[in-house]
Amino acid sequence: MIENPNDASWMLDARCRGVDPAEFFPSDGVGVDVARRMCAGCPVRAECLEYALLHRIPQGVWGGASERERRRILRARRRSAGAEASLAEAMTAS
Repeated sequence: MIENPNDASWMLDARCRGVDPAEFFPSDGVGVDVARRMCAGCPVRAECLEYALLHRIPQGVWGGASERERRRILRARRRSAGAEASLAEAMTAS
């Protein structure tokens, strides 16, 4: 998780630094696969994904995850947070 959401210094260590940004905003599945391969060996992949999730970036491949994959991650996190809140509420009510 990113401690300071406004700190993007991790980007300096990104494998994609200097690569044409268009590579990460593909219009087809083949382009997504190309971007994912670039992300696969990146030392800041997790930070990149968290940044995109935190800032709700709707386009492109970030941290190896497509737009659709990031939406799924966010939905799963919301469901998980909701379940945890319900459990905590049930425990305090007992």
